[in-house]
Order: sequence, then C-alpha cells, then structure tokens
Amino acid sequence: MDYQAVLEEVAAFARPLVGRGQVADYIPALAEVDIAQFGMAVVDVDGGIHGVGAWERPFSVQSISKAFGLALVLAEGGDKIWERVGTEPSGNPFNSLVQLEYEQGIPRNPFINAGALVVTDRLQTLTGDASTTMLEFLRAESGNPELSFDPAVAKSESEHGDRNAALAHFMASYGNLDNPVPTVLEHYFWQCSIEMSCRDLALAAGFLARHGLRADGSRLLPRREAKQVNAVMLTCGTYDAAGDFAYRVGLPGKSGVGGGIIAVIPGRCTLCVWSPGLDARGNSVAGVAALDHFTTLTGWSVF
Repeated sequence: MDYQAVLEEVAAFARPLVGRGQVADYIPALAEVDIAQFGMAVVDVDGGIHGVGAWERPFSVQSISKAFGLALVLAEGGDKIWERVGTEPSGNPFNSLVQLEYEQGIPRNPFINAGALVVTDRLQTLTGDASTTMLEFLRAESGNPELSFDPAVAKSESEHGDRNAALAHFMASYGNLDNPVPTVLEHYFWQCSIEMSCRDLALAAGFLARHGLRADGSRLLPRREAKQVNAVMLTCGTYDAAGDFAYRVGLPGKSGVGGGIIAVIPGRCTLCVWSPGLDARGNSVAGVAALDHFTTLTGWSVF
C-alpha cells in the first residue's frame, strides 16, 4: 500500500470541506483555534509513519483521551469496570443528564461524559494520579517525551464545566464514584487538555491495531480486551452519530471536540485525522469525510 499517495488523494478530497462546521466555542480556549486546518496520519503495524497537511501540529485531544483511559483501566484493573458502566450506544448527546437519571447513575457507555468520569474515577483509584498516568503512557507510546497538558484549556473547561460537575455529583449520589467529585473532575479536565498531533495519536493508538501489544512489544491488554475497546469505539466512539460513522467509515473510531478522530484497522494500521470544524454532533466535518474516503480507496474496514 502506498500510504502517502492515498493520504494525498484523501487530503485533496477533504479540502473543500475544511473550514465547514463550527469550532467548539462552548470551551473558550478552543473557540480561538483556526478552523481552516487539516492534517492526517497513518501508522502501520510495522512502524511505518506517513502524514499529510498539518499532521504534526498539536491540538487538544479532548474526548479522544477517553479511549486511552478505558484501555488503561482494563490494563490495571481488568473487566470490573463493566460493573459500573455499560457498553451500549447512548443515542443521546454526550453530556446528557436525562439518560443517566433514568438508568440510576450507571452510564450507558465509557465514551459519553458520564462514562468517562467513571473511568477516570477508577483510574484514579488504581493509580493515585489518573491524568499523569495517562500522559506518561501517551508519551511512551507516541515516542514523544514533550507531550504535555494545556493549562489554559484545562482552566477553561473547569470554569465552564458545570454540566460535567452535575453528572459527577449525580453519579456520586448513587455510589458510582469512589473519589471526591472535585478530584475526579480535575483529572478529567487535565486528561482532555493534553495536546497531541495526528502523528502522536496514530502512534499512541497502535496497540489497538496490534491486538493489545505496546510499541515496545510488551502486552498492555489481552487480545480479548483490545477487541472490547475497539468494539465500543465502533458502536459508541463518535457521540450520538456512531451509527452513521459505522455505516460510512466502518472502523472503530474515537472523536474529540478539538476536531481530532482516531480510527483503527486491526492488524493493519491506525489513523488520526484533525480538522477543527465540527458538525452538529461534535465530530469533525472534514475528518469524517476523510476517513470515509480512505476506506473507499483502500477497501479496508472491519466488515
């Protein structure tokens, strides 16, 4: 596969869509990002790295961090997390309170905000420092020791995080948080504020394409649990547009309102695309189109 040629064609296809949509202006620090940007990277399971556009420019990972949080919790604590969070698509916005109340404090899946807060709580219990544990893992897997948090983004999210606080307090009232709500929120906001490039994220997610093997060849997850992460990404990874994403792209994916999307082709490669303009459901307009075109050109999907 000539990945570079494919990426160039994908970038040309996506170019007319770059700048469409809206940046995540409900997080003030993200409202300042230039919407007219696009980057994409692919890393194959043998370590080959290819990119196009602004593929080495760091951006805020936001909810993409949820995929790594889930993997770390499974690695550290096994499948007990599934007693506290489900695996079903939500069909509702990622910060919905309605569904959480109906289901008595048990989030529908780990990729809506309520579910990610439970995962962060569990990682905090297992490690004593959830956000730093994630940052160190991402540095190791990406091979980039310079990865860091963005204090301005974390502060912005904290100052405008009333809905997340409400979700956390509601779950705490049902006994579904072990740590104090402020602690869980702090680590959650720091995780979301991590800055990474398409290159960094495609490398860091490589263990999902290698069926649980880390970059150094050691095993992070048993093959079964790597499959579980990929499965939940496929069905729940793009907010309440997961069905449409599975239909169009056909790959496990996890998006973030920073405009990034990671995608996995097990046994072949990982992809990351970034373009800050979001659709009404919080997914990158140009990013989804780019991944759709990539699978069309290559014929690769999980189906």
